[in-house]
Amino acid sequence: MKFTSLFVAFAAFSAAAISSQAADKKLNVLFIAVDDMNNDLGCYGHPLVKSPNIDRLAKEGVKFERAYCQFPLCSPSRTSILTGLRPDTNRTFDLSYHFRQGLPNAITLPQLFKNNGYYTARVGKLYHYGNPGQIGTSGLDDPASWGEFYNPAGRDKTALEQDVIRYSGKPGSGLGSAMAFLNDKEGTDSEHTDGKVAAQAIELLEKHKDGPFFLAVGFYRPHCPWITPKGYFEKYSMNDIQLPPLTPDQQKTVPALALASTPKWPYLGVTPDQARECKLAYYAAISFVDAQVGRVLDALDRLGLKDNTMIVFWSDHGYHLGEHGLWFKQSCYEESTRVPMIISAPGIKGAGKDCPRTVELVDVYPTIADFTGLAAPKTLEGVSLRPLLENTSAEWKRPAYSQVQRGAIPGHSVRNERWRYTEWGFGEKGAELYDHQNDPNELKNIVADPVYAATVSEMKGLLKGMHPVPVEGGKVDHEFNKSLGITAEVYGAH
Repeated sequence: MKFTSLFVAFAAFSAAAISSQAADKKLNVLFIAVDDMNNDLGCYGHPLVKSPNIDRLAKEGVKFERAYCQFPLCSPSRTSILTGLRPDTNRTFDLSYHFRQGLPNAITLPQLFKNNGYYTARVGKLYHYGNPGQIGTSGLDDPASWGEFYNPAGRDKTALEQDVIRYSGKPGSGLGSAMAFLNDKEGTDSEHTDGKVAAQAIELLEKHKDGPFFLAVGFYRPHCPWITPKGYFEKYSMNDIQLPPLTPDQQKTVPALALASTPKWPYLGVTPDQARECKLAYYAAISFVDAQVGRVLDALDRLGLKDNTMIVFWSDHGYHLGEHGLWFKQSCYEESTRVPMIISAPGIKGAGKDCPRTVELVDVYPTIADFTGLAAPKTLEGVSLRPLLENTSAEWKRPAYSQVQRGAIPGHSVRNERWRYTEWGFGEKGAELYDHQNDPNELKNIVADPVYAATVSEMKGLLKGMHPVPVEGGKVDHEFNKSLGITAEVYGAH
């Protein structure tokens, strides 16, 4: 009897000791970024796209149905999530400006972890790097953010660019601005850049499994050119690939600036069949990068790190595949501003559920800081999503803000759970209002309908919550924009 009591007491003491050790152990962060990925994923309800590994992560974490980027262009969006500041604050509106020019003392998300004793590393693309031109380089990186960094380059960059099938793009322009693809039937996953990104990430997980670590893994696909190794194009059939219908009056019912992100309208000037081929290639690239995400997740499981690691999966912005006649990004429409975002953390009550609330990428920084117990800068412009990770249906009244530039003219858009409202040139160049309850594809601009005058007024009020580009007397500060290199030519780049 005494032996049994002693055994029970010892077991209880051991369990308490193990629990205490677990509590004292710092939470790791696996930060997974993909480039130009929209919400055409299995877990988001797409009937065709094959994304089993991202789908698996969605079942383990919280999938945000309405997550939005702050600027649908690589560098501004990535700078926003990594600084926790909106583009009008960090001053990043193009592909060349570096936020430290104006904010030299900013503490970035990975830098916060670096300053608190974490191993911090970047593999691949986190800040902006021209894709594919700067693959293998550090591009527009921020050295202060990382303890180590790695820039893999695979055969898609080193051997195959000359073989790419190219449907658009002027001679001499980069492949990142073209409708371009290649089915590399000889190459393997491990030979392509994103395969090398996954392999390097796995190596670092193995090396630093005792933590704590903040590991940022930046994949380059599905950004164009859509080059994938063997087997991925074959997952799809051209018979299944369709383009969204275009309404006859599409160009007449919206401000011209709304469609200006695709100057050769529609589809950048290619034929519908060529556009369909590019859409298939884009889906193949999604499936390829999904497989690489799966390799990293498998390694996390194999190493026993899952129970002590927060995983954040996100894309820098959405991507048009013919909606409104548009291609690529840089519009204020849903397909361009909405992003896939999944967050998994040990013990969250919302695991495996979908969250319908409107959230922003700028919320990611304070969320990760909240979960890891680190004191984030008070200047962050997002908020922690912890309440939604615990209760995905919790009350949440915050809207999401996105913006673009058309030369010196800004476009500002606000989205709540029902409405999207957009102003061009602070309303001087036009406005749009869409009712997602009755028009989820944003095909009918109802901003001028007197029936919705009260809604327009309400959404205008929400839009004032943004920090607009500095203005004087209600006018755009053109000299400020010019100093940043914001021109029509800059924003023609993708």
